[in-house]
Amino acid sequence: MDKLDSMAAVCDFDPIAGKIPATKVEITVSLVVLYTQGVETKQWREFGRTEVIDNTLDPDFVRKYILDYFFEEKQNLRFDVYDIDSKSPDLAKHDFLGQVFCTLGEIVGSPASRLEKPLGEHLKACGSLNSHGILGKKCGTIILSAEELGNCREVATMQFCAHKLDKKDFFGKSDPFMVFYRSNEDGTCTICHKTEVVKNTLNPVWQAISIPVRALCNGDFDRTIKAEVYDWDRDGSHDFIGEFTTSYRDLSRGQSQFNVYEVSGEEGRVGGRALTQFVSQRHTDKTENNIINQTKNISNRPQSTSLHYMNPYQMNAYAMALKAVGEIIQDYDSDKMFPALGFGAKLPPDGQVSHEFPLNGNIENPYCNGMEGILEAYHQSLKTVQLYGPTNFAPVVNHVAKYAAAVQDGSQYFVLLIITDGVISDMAQTKEAIVNAAKLPMSIIIVGVGQAEFDAMVELDGDDIRISSRGKLAERDIVQFVPFRDYMDRTGNHVLSMARLAKDVLAEIPEQLILYMKSRGIKPCLLPPLNEEPGPEDQDHAQTTPV
Repeated sequence: MDKLDSMAAVCDFDPIAGKIPATKVEITVSLVVLYTQGVETKQWREFGRTEVIDNTLDPDFVRKYILDYFFEEKQNLRFDVYDIDSKSPDLAKHDFLGQVFCTLGEIVGSPASRLEKPLGEHLKACGSLNSHGILGKKCGTIILSAEELGNCREVATMQFCAHKLDKKDFFGKSDPFMVFYRSNEDGTCTICHKTEVVKNTLNPVWQAISIPVRALCNGDFDRTIKAEVYDWDRDGSHDFIGEFTTSYRDLSRGQSQFNVYEVSGEEGRVGGRALTQFVSQRHTDKTENNIINQTKNISNRPQSTSLHYMNPYQMNAYAMALKAVGEIIQDYDSDKMFPALGFGAKLPPDGQVSHEFPLNGNIENPYCNGMEGILEAYHQSLKTVQLYGPTNFAPVVNHVAKYAAAVQDGSQYFVLLIITDGVISDMAQTKEAIVNAAKLPMSIIIVGVGQAEFDAMVELDGDDIRISSRGKLAERDIVQFVPFRDYMDRTGNHVLSMARLAKDVLAEIPEQLILYMKSRGIKPCLLPPLNEEPGPEDQDHAQTTPV
């Protein structure tokens, strides 16, 4: 895969798919072949291959995959690992070592956006997908990391040379080459370039290299860049000569005293001196810049293919699900004021990612007046926030659980309504949050919209297998999941569709409420005489919190 060709704007508009990615991410892998899966056809398509590294069991590949990241899509990925035996491009002629399935959201949502998965063990990975390798044999671990790419368009051309490097070969001099690493936000480093090997010299002059600036530092000119110098060996056991660190800002100063570096070897020993000459810095071609200008004129509003698209003549699936359930359950709330939260978006003005933000934009008072107020807040929020991943459920579950934990005397019962496209990035944390919430006066309704498989949502429902976390079973079943598509009327009668949905999705709530009250020994309060006004202790017997 040509790395330069894959460098595109952060907000590239896809005229064929008719949608804008939330961002571009760079996937770093230790493998050979990446496949992506079509949303409708479910067919796997080869996306690209890494380079081949000879004679090593711990490869660290330079070539990266640049993918458009859509937070509200389940982007299935498959990684196949091979031992390459010849120059043939036919993978059937090489030894298959194993494969791993995951989603792009799973990588992005992992701690520090770094995901490790074993090859050769049978693991539940992506819905009904599994990881496969050689039967009965452990084939190692694959490491996947992702980083959002900055909108830096420069390509730098540099040339390095070295002087008086350490002699590592017994019968000759050294065969030096350089390896460059970009530092990551979590303190780790990612390989970004290797020079060619210059044979039998202690004073090598490497060929000039052209590399995108965001590959070196992702547009952060002060980010640390580490360079290591090795003596090449045919068997792959290259000898470490030394290393030095710099930054793109220093490199861009050109040939000067600032760009002469001591190559520090093992135990602090000086292994030579490296010098760099900064040849040029240029922007990528005009065609790419035109893409940037085009996308800047496109608003944050979802495109027509998005599940959030607001058709002026018809409610979208999110709005229909919200209205169908909310209009029924709101009758059990006394003041009809509902806190409505969103999750998975960049908020103005600084673009901070939030997983529990008020739809009305008011952190101090997130309450909306009735279902119409919630729908209006939802519509307005789509105009101001940028939909963004990862998609984390745990924050909103814990948000409602915090209020439910404060009122356990039976005077209030909380219902959390989550409307989702099925993508979830924090499955383990969400399961733990639900297990903890199962002992509180609350229920969770999940409505799935779109055409995803919803395997993760079915698991959270726990009808077949009671949900558990860290060996602890949920005290009771508090989650009800339904896919909205199962209730869509074929004649296009949305009123009938909404009625069917509401009937099924609310069916378990009364039983869940009664089960909680009985488990706590809470009996119904006596009704006040008809000529008396109910006191505050008799009000708000049901609190609903749509999200």
